[in-house]
Amino acid sequence: MLALSRSAYDAILDHARADAPREACGALVGRENGEAVVADTVRRVANVADAPRVTYELDAEATLAVFDEAEATGREVVGFYHSHPAGPARMSETDREQASWPGYVYVLASLAARPPILDAWTWTGESFEREDVAVRDT
Repeated sequence: MLALSRSAYDAILDHARADAPREACGALVGRENGEAVVADTVRRVANVADAPRVTYELDAEATLAVFDEAEATGREVVGFYHSHPAGPARMSETDREQASWPGYVYVLASLAARPPILDAWTWTGESFEREDVAVRDT
């Protein structure tokens, strides 16, 4: 399960809307808590993909800086997010082909749905396994 703070949930959707029609992307910072992954902070990361309207690629240097920041504050990067401005509310074949962080949560914000949909999956190294998402006001 992924537990998102209300501020993290809102930040992901705000970023997705701000970057549309490009795919927005970033990292989730928090901690693992037993069976749950708790994300209370979102860090935007530039999408450096060649075709940012249909795919995303996290800027490597900025992503490393998020890992360093998380470690310096006693937390960890627990996952990543990106948006589908007009695409499906599910991971695409391209998302599967490019996934590279086994064991991490991947959040997808689909703006095509009204209201927008935010779902999560864990990348196993071979496939995405759907996760329940809980939004907490803390």
